[in-house]
Amino acid sequence: MQARVALVTGGTGGIGTSIVKRLAGMGHRVATNFRDEGRGREWQARMKDAGVDVAIARGDVSSPEQAESLVRDIEEQLGPVDILVNNAGITRDSTFHKMTPQQWNDVICTNLNSCFNVTRPVIEGMRARKWGRIVQISSINGQKGQYGQANYAAAKAGMHGFTISLAQENARFGITVNTVSPGYIGTDMVMAVPEEIREKIVAQIPTGRLGTPDEIAYAVSFFVPDEAGWITGANLSANGGQYMGW
Repeated sequence: MQARVALVTGGTGGIGTSIVKRLAGMGHRVATNFRDEGRGREWQARMKDAGVDVAIARGDVSSPEQAESLVRDIEEQLGPVDILVNNAGITRDSTFHKMTPQQWNDVICTNLNSCFNVTRPVIEGMRARKWGRIVQISSINGQKGQYGQANYAAAKAGMHGFTISLAQENARFGITVNTVSPGYIGTDMVMAVPEEIREKIVAQIPTGRLGTPDEIAYAVSFFVPDEAGWITGANLSANGGQYMGW
């Protein structure tokens, strides 16, 4: 398989780190973004100690200007981006009748608008080179909704709408666009939830456990090779059977 340049937004988080490692293990040159210089460099050093060289660039993906700047920075370091994983995401949970405009906008901008902000600077190059892989990291809650997450569910559902439209527009250019929708994953954020609440969550999962970041990274890697070139506009649910749809 040809080594390509892969950009994973939000790559310093739990799922993002596993995606970065997985793509690097496939032989790709991988990059991610950071907002905090110290934490970004510290994460990069930990990756290098683990045998994974990752390029990093400053940029907040909720900003169109910063997103374009970080893409150009990565391309200067590694070359044109051929694989893009839109993984960056946050939560600002609240029941809707108490939700503030700031809580709504923060989540929509970081989780959904970022897909436009980062994809726009790379799509024309992919079209010119007649090859590209774009993967959105959505969520089970974008499929089924979730109490207290109207903002998050709306953004995550919108990500797959973005996927299927972009897939149609770019299929003839050798670009595939797909979505992975994780269920509840044993990241630091989920493990910080009180144990009794986690137990209730696990009780709803047919496999009887939380997923792992590595399992989501594997799902992403499924869409990346040349052999996956006929799969586009798909949504791969990786949720232990908690939500099953067509």
